[in-house]
Amino acid sequence: MRVDDVLTTHTEGLAPLNRPIMIVALTGWFDASSAATAALEWLLRDRVAPVVASIDSDPFYDFTQERPEVWFDDDEVRNIRWPTNDFRLSRYLGGSHDLVVLSGVEPHVRWSTYCDCISSLALRLSCDVVVTIGASADAVPHSRVPPVVGSSTNDELVRRLGLSRPQYQGITGVVGVLQERLEKLGIPAISLRVGVPHYLGNAQHPKSSAALLRHLEHVLGVPTGHVELAGEIERWRSLHDEAVAEDPQASSYVRMLEHQFDQRSEAMLTTGDDLAAELEAFLRGLENPDQG
Repeated sequence: MRVDDVLTTHTEGLAPLNRPIMIVALTGWFDASSAATAALEWLLRDRVAPVVASIDSDPFYDFTQERPEVWFDDDEVRNIRWPTNDFRLSRYLGGSHDLVVLSGVEPHVRWSTYCDCISSLALRLSCDVVVTIGASADAVPHSRVPPVVGSSTNDELVRRLGLSRPQYQGITGVVGVLQERLEKLGIPAISLRVGVPHYLGNAQHPKSSAALLRHLEHVLGVPTGHVELAGEIERWRSLHDEAVAEDPQASSYVRMLEHQFDQRSEAMLTTGDDLAAELEAFLRGLENPDQG
């Protein structure tokens, strides 16, 4: 199966992009409580974000696991909603970059072809960098802002943005395969991961989504709307507080996590407005190697 068989682009007549950066989040292995995909959905909320490319769902899913949904439109016509992998374009007037955003569904099969679709589009659209974001269950208390850690295999990005180099070995998801594919193609890539309190199960945790968006804003220098999540954060904080308070053992455990969290020095991604400047300096070095 070839990329052109499953990747459809909608770029005819599209005005030139402004130094685009691709951001990818996929449901599944690397998206605890849907914190990463929810972050990208919030990023595009209330923005004009046309679809510039789509990956056909049919070859990539076991539909006994990722079942399609039935829905009725305004005319009461019955439709089927399939898993979607749409790349949306968000432009920022006066900003440093346009964003190409994929909030998709981790496939069950043909991972190599799926990752080829993403990397191929990044090359076609001349994306400066690909940023993957994810979330994993962690021993963090819901009452604290969860740390975000970042990594890259690019030594210059590691140095400029205070990232780490990947050290993990073991089973992985599609994001891990994609990162390896991007590295081999020479496409600069950054991986951001946020922790989600493991004791909350699959409950939503917008505080983790907001943490991802805040770091994206620092790195990319574009508004993400993370401050507008304050209402959702407070609502879910109250629900989590109530659930924990009903269980004395859970209350004791959370207090222990809070104590540990406050005492240790987290190896988290550096924050601050200088991050965007450092990314721009890195990208200028790619365009003008003699001046890097």
